[in-house]
Amino acid sequence: MRSKVQVFDKTLHKSEAWLADLAAELGWEDQRRVCRALRVTLHALRDRLPLGEVAQLGAQLPMLIRGLYFEGWSPSRAPDKWLKKDQFLEIVEVAFGDEPDINAERVVKAVFRTIEKHVSAGESRDVAAVLPEKLSRMWSEAGDL
Repeated sequence: MRSKVQVFDKTLHKSEAWLADLAAELGWEDQRRVCRALRVTLHALRDRLPLGEVAQLGAQLPMLIRGLYFEGWSPSRAPDKWLKKDQFLEIVEVAFGDEPDINAERVVKAVFRTIEKHVSAGESRDVAAVLPEKLSRMWSEAGDL
């Protein structure tokens, strides 16, 4: 179905490509589950990035995914402290609490890989540079796969 507004068609197409890539990475068919993985990982990342980096990453997301990314965000709030890798992964596990067999590290790496595929190399490097060492390594490993 096409809308009468070309920008909506374009963002829908781009957003669907992101979700299709993530679904393929995870081997999941359930689009709600894929969207949940993207949203929770983006929020965990967003809530810890410096304000400028939040905006720079957000600017490279398709409009619909940018809406997910900024949903519930308060720019006046200072970024949360960086968590250890296990604590970051726990955020994803909690979001999938009704699915105890979820592999949070696999989900996060798949989301990181999808982001890396769709944003500029410079932005990807900028995000990796502000991540704590173990998460930065996960980001780099995701891009290398």
